[in-house]
Amino acid sequence: MSDAGDRARAARDLAARVRNSSGWETLRDVFYGMFFYDSVRTLQRQRADLEHLFILVMFGDLVGVPILPPYYSLRLLPFTVPHVQQWKNRLLRERDLTDLIG
Repeated sequence: MSDAGDRARAARDLAARVRNSSGWETLRDVFYGMFFYDSVRTLQRQRADLEHLFILVMFGDLVGVPILPPYYSLRLLPFTVPHVQQWKNRLLRERDLTDLIG
């Protein structure tokens, strides 16, 4: 009988650990949201803005803004081709006042 009791006790302990770990994960997520989420989102937006500015400087002639000679643009072309379509969509998208706020 002690074998069955040990198994039941082990099952209860496992269930308690699962409940506690999800509680800790929830608490961790709450603290992340309270302290770090806004900073992370701000940094992600700044990174996206800098990437789009870089592509504008390199390939501005695609939208009529010639800034650099084409030699340097062609040297960097293989690294920026995957981002050109997203950049053009973002650059040519209509913006509203609410876009600047959010």
